[in-house]
Amino acid sequence: MYKGIIYRSVLIITLVFSSSCGKYLTLYPQNGTIRQEFWQNKEQLQSAIIGVYSSLIQGTPGKSGDRQMADWMFRWGELRADNITTSLASPNADDVFMINGNVLATNSGVQWYSFYRTINLCNTVLKYAPDVISSDPTLTQAQLNSYLAEALTIRAMMYFYLVKTFGDVPLKLKPTSTDADLEQLAKTPQATILTQILTDLNTAEQSAVFTYGNTASNKGRITKYAVNALQAEVYLYKYDYANCIIACEKIRNSGQFGLVKGDGNFFNAVYSNGNSSESIFEFQYDGSTTQVNPFYPMFNLSTGGSFAAQINVRGTLFPVDVNDDSNVDVRAAIAANGGSGAIAKWIGTPNSNAILSATTTFRHWIIYRYAEILLFEAEAYAYTPGKGQAALDLVKLIQNRANNIYDPLLSMPVPDPNDANAVGLYVLDERNREFIYEGKRWYDLVRYAKRDFPNTSNILTDALAINASAALQQILISKYKDPNAYYLPIYYNEIVLDPNLVQNPYYK
Repeated sequence: MYKGIIYRSVLIITLVFSSSCGKYLTLYPQNGTIRQEFWQNKEQLQSAIIGVYSSLIQGTPGKSGDRQMADWMFRWGELRADNITTSLASPNADDVFMINGNVLATNSGVQWYSFYRTINLCNTVLKYAPDVISSDPTLTQAQLNSYLAEALTIRAMMYFYLVKTFGDVPLKLKPTSTDADLEQLAKTPQATILTQILTDLNTAEQSAVFTYGNTASNKGRITKYAVNALQAEVYLYKYDYANCIIACEKIRNSGQFGLVKGDGNFFNAVYSNGNSSESIFEFQYDGSTTQVNPFYPMFNLSTGGSFAAQINVRGTLFPVDVNDDSNVDVRAAIAANGGSGAIAKWIGTPNSNAILSATTTFRHWIIYRYAEILLFEAEAYAYTPGKGQAALDLVKLIQNRANNIYDPLLSMPVPDPNDANAVGLYVLDERNREFIYEGKRWYDLVRYAKRDFPNTSNILTDALAINASAALQQILISKYKDPNAYYLPIYYNEIVLDPNLVQNPYYK
């Protein structure tokens, strides 16, 4: 696994703020720096931290399995769920297999290199950054601790995605900087990694900053609120509802965030421009041709894009007001073009059917925004005795902002607030509309399915029945009776290179 990880201790980055587009940073990694020449002053430490952020938006040219992080997050969070279909123009076999729930260890979509590359950069910062304070007296302990908080949080985020996707994975907390650092590791139990994640986040929370003094940095770098958002999701994943609510309340009580008005400027504010008042943490693309997100070739159907909106998105997820066709949910057109089925959220343009070009797809990839904090808390309230109505009230805030359209034949009715499972399902249904194509759906389905397994496992088979062919549906119903099947297999080449790795249970 670690033979391919970058050995250099750091990436040197040129920091250039984009004044025209309000993007965070222009990041240009330069190779060749060795550790003996580095870790000497706070400017180099800052470059190392920005190098970690750079790894989130840039792959390694020519390296198989090193797609941009947003590409992986989209695929892992959406393809096996119920909102995606392959383009008829150019279906990729591995994508089709994943959408059909028929994933093998040879599928190119199960590689984890990109995540471990970023983890290695975080580990490098965490090991060597403390040395800088002894060589540069202008670096304060508070500054050092805030940099360490950023590295701890991003490492925690990477491991959380790996745990949600693969279950047990190798846990490495030391950098691979030279050949002498290479290790062949066995998998670490998921519960142990989650404990490590929360330990890191609790440490990071103490030192992370509230603000960097400007909007772009506050949305594009780890703040205390980004730490809290990740804590909330981890606690929700662990069904620790009390601590999830505590983490959410830290953000809600801050007064720093609010829902963007659901009018004609909503798409532009939240997605096209990014860094809105709703945003908590986004992967930042600078608006130059050297830093485009991966979505144009994925979603542009006119040039052979890979993915389109599933028909249920255009038909039932966003119902039409039969009495007034101008009365629409603001999220409907953002999700998909009603005629072509093209996914508009990441390459569409506000209030038109036009799309971005291959060189202007620099829309940010949103990790957390305020709407998600409200729905995290709503889900936690759903399963907290006496809090069902509070959950429904939070969902109503999201629905009112979006002008959600209720159709008695298609929409889920408002449940009894005392029916925890029904309220939880209602929250899940609203999450589907609010975060469609933001890499959330599969993880939401799995979290719901596992909560009261096997009683709640039908949520997955119902979702998969939308995508899978009739011939595969019975196989999938049987498959998802085993919760081990909720996780992807470890890529076959990782098993070959590391004899200590054992394939995930369902795929042995």
